[in-house]
Amino acid sequence: MRNLLLFFHLAGAIFWMGGMGFMLLCLRPAAAATLQPPERLRLLADVLRRFFWVVGFSIVVLLVSGGVLMAAAAGAGMPRGWHAMAALGVVMALLFAHIVAAPYRRLRRAVAESDAPEGARRMGQIALFVRINFVLGWLAIAAVLLWR
Repeated sequence: MRNLLLFFHLAGAIFWMGGMGFMLLCLRPAAAATLQPPERLRLLADVLRRFFWVVGFSIVVLLVSGGVLMAAAAGAGMPRGWHAMAALGVVMALLFAHIVAAPYRRLRRAVAESDAPEGARRMGQIALFVRINFVLGWLAIAAVLLWR
């Protein structure tokens, strides 16, 4: 059972981290190089809509599997890195909730109203928050692997 939970936990992290890496390092730069702002914003808003469903599901999987794994190990004494990973994961989930509730909602509205300057501003905010989450994700991975 532990290995199955660990598998789901890693799968959730891989989807989330991989998606952020793809968005930041591949899709966004390619869209900026090839599409005009209105088309670029429509594409990115649609990609984010789809990606955010994956991230939301991944967060549920991460919280459930991580919670069960931590509860099972509580008596044996968890490594400190697990606590750091859990804290960083909660911060990442809260930041994701903020992205969806504020700048992404405003991005969708700007795209619907064909307001490219406002859409670009909101996309810039989303990219900044995703960069922060990407760094936090790498710190969480480092904590769990390196801090015993």
